[in-house]
Amino acid sequence: MTKVIAIANQKGGVGKTTTAINLAASLAVLEKKVLLVDADPQANATSGAGFDVRAVKTSIYECIIDEVNAIDIILNSEVPGFDVLPSNIDLVGAEIEMLNLPNREKMMAKVINDVKDGYDFVLIDCSPSLGLLTVNALTAADSVIVPVQCEYFALEGLGKLLNTIKIIQSRLNPELEIEGFLLTMYDARLRLSNQVYDEVKKHFQQMVFETIIRRNIKLGEAPSYGKPVVMYDADSKGSVNYLNLARELLQKNSMTELDESDKVIQVDGEDE
Repeated sequence: MTKVIAIANQKGGVGKTTTAINLAASLAVLEKKVLLVDADPQANATSGAGFDVRAVKTSIYECIIDEVNAIDIILNSEVPGFDVLPSNIDLVGAEIEMLNLPNREKMMAKVINDVKDGYDFVLIDCSPSLGLLTVNALTAADSVIVPVQCEYFALEGLGKLLNTIKIIQSRLNPELEIEGFLLTMYDARLRLSNQVYDEVKKHFQQMVFETIIRRNIKLGEAPSYGKPVVMYDADSKGSVNYLNLARELLQKNSMTELDESDKVIQVDGEDE
């Protein structure tokens, strides 16, 4: 059965797209079939997965507004089993055009439902806002991963996101769950990172992923080469972190049987 997961936080720069690309690639490396839906007009997930956004003539925008079949425009990445439903700047206009459509909050769900049966996971990279595109993504999803960066304003705005999720649960998608809060940009050398970690764990307890995404040079470099970090430098700390996150997600959803030696292990040592 396909699991649809939105990766959302209206705060920009928290690692949403980095997580979307690298979690998708890591799940594919672990032999799962994954579709990454780029629901952000900036199209960073499309370019970060290795595609020239300027060459994308038909995107998720046409699927939503013109009812183009998504299966006809899905792109195959260099990672076997990792496909992308691309975006481009045209998606900026979708929110305005959807306003007059019936069931406007469920347009993305219809697009995803037409193709999801061919995949184990569908990951949706949301735009950094709580607008209609993000509402569409959350309405289409089974669960949501919330990246939280280990910086001073980490918890600012989370209340608004959680309130939006509650509204969607009550009115549009009662099955929506929080898959977990993911701590990103963690630097063990900084007291602030540890304070944010403690604060998030105190507030959300078991809803926080055990895996922490550490600051890592290779993780920052990989998008400029159009590669997930697992293809750019498989031995880097960033790659290991996202593979661990993929394993933890599979464990959490009872989608794999792992020996104790294969289960989630955090990487110790200084950050790169």
